[in-house]
Amino acid sequence: MPAAPPQPAADRPPLSIVVPTLNAAAGLPACLESLAAWPEAERIVADGGSRDGTLELARAAGCRIVESPPGRGRQLAAGAAAARADWLLFLHADTRLSPGWTKAVREHRARVHAEERAGWFRLRFDSRAAGARRVERLANWRARALALPYGDQGLLIARRLYEALGGHPPLPLMEDVAMVRRIGSRALAELDAEAVTSAARYERTGALGGFLGWWLRPARNLCLLGLYRLGVPPRLLARLYG
Repeated sequence: MPAAPPQPAADRPPLSIVVPTLNAAAGLPACLESLAAWPEAERIVADGGSRDGTLELARAAGCRIVESPPGRGRQLAAGAAAARADWLLFLHADTRLSPGWTKAVREHRARVHAEERAGWFRLRFDSRAAGARRVERLANWRARALALPYGDQGLLIARRLYEALGGHPPLPLMEDVAMVRRIGSRALAELDAEAVTSAARYERTGALGGFLGWWLRPARNLCLLGLYRLGVPPRLLARLYG
């Protein structure tokens, strides 16, 4: 999809938020409700062929709709190409941002050389399970120490930097890892807010429900990351991911 034509600065929104969706009706309302804290921001739903009412929900909330072939990397790239703002925020449909996220974004953009750095949010799950706290600590440590925030932690980036890096690659999986590796560890910054993500995928995993899911899913994700770093094609990893 071609990039949106340049617009006068006065006509641009302060931020374009891109949310990739595929049958995301269950989680999308909470995500969009949290984004309403910045009403001037442009909200783009990049859909990969939903059939569950996702598009109706997005339209009712006033979002722009961008249709794309399925695949999170392709959808994110299509949403970015249609965005009108100089700053982009990518967020998963089953994630909502905590109160104060607008302040965190504004503070990041006000810093010196802000356009040379991308931001990520601390991960939190909408679950009281002890396993959720453990996975949160691991994910936030990974983001800080290894410069590997995943897509469910969001990504705030200046359009200029995003385009200079080539944008999201058209991968069915690991598009978030590929993107942050392009950005580089010295150009990633923690934002002072939380990305509150649905725990449903963890709590329905395994015969023992959530208890087992909080162990198995992180272990599987770690294995997939290792296979990706070893050069296994993302299309094969996507089949393992399910």
